[in-house]
Amino acid sequence: MNNRVHQGHFARKRFGQNFLHDDYIIESIVAAIQPKADQALVEIGPGLAALTVPVSKYVDHLTVIEIDRDLASRLIENPFLHNKLTVIEQDALTFDFNLLAEQLDKPLRVFGNLPYNISTPLMFHLFEHANIITDMHFMLQKEVVTRLVAAPNSKDYGRLSVMAQYYCQIIPVLEVPPTSFKPAPKVDSAVVRLVPYKEKPYLVNDIKTLSRVTTEAFNQRRKTIRNSLSNMFTVEQLVELNIDPNLRAENLTVQQYCQLANAWK
Repeated sequence: MNNRVHQGHFARKRFGQNFLHDDYIIESIVAAIQPKADQALVEIGPGLAALTVPVSKYVDHLTVIEIDRDLASRLIENPFLHNKLTVIEQDALTFDFNLLAEQLDKPLRVFGNLPYNISTPLMFHLFEHANIITDMHFMLQKEVVTRLVAAPNSKDYGRLSVMAQYYCQIIPVLEVPPTSFKPAPKVDSAVVRLVPYKEKPYLVNDIKTLSRVTTEAFNQRRKTIRNSLSNMFTVEQLVELNIDPNLRAENLTVQQYCQLANAWK
C-alpha cells in the first residue's frame, strides 16, 4: 500500500496534506482547545476529520473550511458529523471570517492542522480578522512556532515574530513528531495557541505602515537599519526616535517597530 494513501484518500502534495493519526496527540490538542457547546468553532483543513470528530463531541455546531473537494464530500456524508457540520469548500486564504462571525453572531475560535505551505500567509490573513477571533490553535511546522515566539536579537526573530506578537499572545502547547502523521512530513511539528489581544500593548495608527516597515527591515536583515530603512527614515529621524541607526532588523523590539510605524508620514 502506498504510504501516501490513508483511509482511502491519496494525500495531495499541492494541498500540503499530512494526516494526523496519533490518538495521544489528537487528545492533547482537543484538551488544549477545550471546546464548549455554545462556542463558534471553525476548523481549517479538517482533512480526514482526525480533530473534527473528537471536537464535535463537545459542540452543537462546527464550521469547517476544506479546499479539497473529495474530503469536503466525505465530511458532508459522514454519518457521525453531518448534523453538526457546515462544510465550506473554499481556500481559507480567501475566506471572509468577519462575515462568518456576523452570521453566527459570536466571536470565532479557530483551529486546524494547517498545510505548511500556506501557514504563514494564512496567519497573516487571520491577523486581519483578530478583532472577531477569541483564540486560535494551530499545528504548524516547529520552525514556524519558533519564529512566532522568537525574541529580538535571535536569528529566528523576523517579520512574522513582530506581526504575530503585535496582534496576539503566543503560547506553545506541545511538540509533535513526524511519526504522528501519514505520510510523515520531513520536519517536526508543534501546536501553538494564539490569543488576540483585546487591548494591544502598543497602538499603531496604520497597520499597513507597520507591515511595510517590518518588510523593508527584514528583507535586508543583514544591513543596518540606516540602510534597510533609508527610503522611509533619515538617520536623523531614527536618532530622534531614540533608535540606534547601526542596529539591524533583528535588534529592534516590537515596541520600536510600532514606534517607527507611527512616526512615518
